[in-house]
Amino acid sequence: MARSPRSAAKKPRLRALPGRATPAPTSELDDEALLACARDVLEAESRAILGVTERLGAPFVRAVRLVRECQGQVIVTGMGKAGHIGQKLSATLASTGVRSVFLHPAEAVHGDLGRVARGDVVLALSNSGSTEELVRLLPSFKRMATPVIALTADTQSLLARGSDVVLEIGHIEEACPMGLVPTASTAALHALGDALTMAVLRSRPFGTDDYALLHPGGKLGRSVQRVFELMRTGPANPLVRDTATLSEVVGVMTKTPGRPGAACVVDRTGRLVGIFTDGDLRRRVEQGLTDFKIQVRDVMGKQPRCVTPETLALSATAQMRELKVDQLPVVDVDGRAVGLLDVQDLLAAKFV
Repeated sequence: MARSPRSAAKKPRLRALPGRATPAPTSELDDEALLACARDVLEAESRAILGVTERLGAPFVRAVRLVRECQGQVIVTGMGKAGHIGQKLSATLASTGVRSVFLHPAEAVHGDLGRVARGDVVLALSNSGSTEELVRLLPSFKRMATPVIALTADTQSLLARGSDVVLEIGHIEEACPMGLVPTASTAALHALGDALTMAVLRSRPFGTDDYALLHPGGKLGRSVQRVFELMRTGPANPLVRDTATLSEVVGVMTKTPGRPGAACVVDRTGRLVGIFTDGDLRRRVEQGLTDFKIQVRDVMGKQPRCVTPETLALSATAQMRELKVDQLPVVDVDGRAVGLLDVQDLLAAKFV
């Protein structure tokens, strides 16, 4: 039997949803129409978030206290797009020192409820408040005596009625031409989760040092890293007395692990009084000054710029750039030389 010519084959036709016109393909929109579409979406999501601010009240305060005083973990759960928002919320809580884990509702009913224990607090996200996989968990949470905080649009939904605290986002019109794709509602859930996390953060002791401990990598980690985490100490810290000869100083610089290219000069109490570098040595040799028996106090750089162990590594890096130096002595509150910050260490930590 002969096949029909390709041109004669029937092509599937898209059908419009009842009551809504099928939006024109993006390729048919001009530049201004595309920009107008983007602005409409951003304005719709902005209105949704601002609308949530008007609904904040006593339930929000109670939710903050439940999370802040949680003795176990904060269990965040949600299905679909709300679940993705929940995963981000759990990660944000953890990054601010609140023990948190995301629980997938569908997996929970097949054994992952074992992640939940007495003393935990549950944050359940659902725009409709009727997500079947989520509602099925409520009796189990009740038996575990685990308080549930619902983030939802409908205060009369099954989820809301089965929760201890309800944070309402209100009924939100999606920023989708079909009114179906979760956009403005997820933006509101996202913002409400961030508001809850930041309120918890503000109400408990948690500073930059705590934040640094939880963010050792990447740009965030570097932004709060301190000099004491990078500086050379102990045998790697080249210290010489101000009475040492230049020959002895060069020997210390050569034998120090890591070959830092500088030596911190201290007095008999260990206080920093100067620094001698490879550059100082080269300049002396170029000038024909080859007396290596001279004491370093007579040729060292006096009153060197230095930093403390608690100085931000970013600030120390900026200072080294400004001074155009490769090393900075590190001193304690009494001026004693306790370490050396070398540009090679900053390179390794990706500060430069």
